Amino acid sequence: MKQIAVNRSASFEYFIQEKYEAGIVLEGAEVKSLRAGKASLGESFCEIRGGEIILKNMHIAIYDKSGAFSTRDSRRDRKLLLHKNEIYKIAGRVNEKGFTLVPLRIYFKDALVKVEIALCKGKHTYDKKQTLKERDQKRAMDRAATEY
Repeated sequence: MKQIAVNRSASFEYFIQEKYEAGIVLEGAEVKSLRAGKASLGESFCEIRGGEIILKNMHIAIYDKSGAFSTRDSRRDRKLLLHKNEIYKIAGRVNEKGFTLVPLRIYFKDALVKVEIALCKGKHTYDKKQTLKERDQKRAMDRAATEY
């Protein structure tokens, strides 16, 4: 399983409740660009529209050797592929207060491109400070262990 892109800020900004694996609808040139590792999940998010989950604002670099067959929009909306019952379950949870759907990472599973999405609840500033404090303590423990 080869990772293409990871959304590192998601675990800092949100409490991750449930994770789902989804397929993604891509064009041929986009897959070639992903194989080269030219993708970013930095500002991307998911939206439920008409019984479908849409991944918005994900950047996949334009494949320069594709010629006239490429879409010249690197941040276009992309449809995610999930079972209907999973979509209904996710839609029910997103309609609750405080839940959002965030992409965590993109990876290859065999020859298929998969997106890991998560149902998340937003963190407050004091939760983020606590996370930073725990991270610093873990780093200090690791340093002390290597020096010992």
